[in-house]
Amino acid sequence: MRLSDAEWKVMKAVWDHQPSTARQVLNSVGNDTGWAYSTVKTMLTRLTDKGALSSEMRGNTAVYSPRISQGDAQRSAVRSLLDRAFGGAMAPMLRFMTDGSDLSAADRAAIRDLLQQTDEGAR
Repeated sequence: MRLSDAEWKVMKAVWDHQPSTARQVLNSVGNDTGWAYSTVKTMLTRLTDKGALSSEMRGNTAVYSPRISQGDAQRSAVRSLLDRAFGGAMAPMLRFMTDGSDLSAADRAAIRDLLQQTDEGAR
């Protein structure tokens, strides 16, 4: 499932404070985005229509819960980027991400550890 930048903001607010009302989402994202309440409601409706959120009425208030986990959404976004930009190949993406970057010694060690754990898990 592909999410726009605006949809990511709304989903992050719902993941962080689930379940959430439109007012709670607005309180989470309003200062950064300048969105009106109606904009948040439109985004929540769009995400519900996409299947990313579920909606339940509690009295007169719609309450939204995630139907996809943050991890699943992240995996889908990275997979989509990998497929579009790197033809699905992980090594060129990792090379691109590390070439010319200022990886700290701790970052390099963490990457080595992750690769070693992956190798050990594949055996």
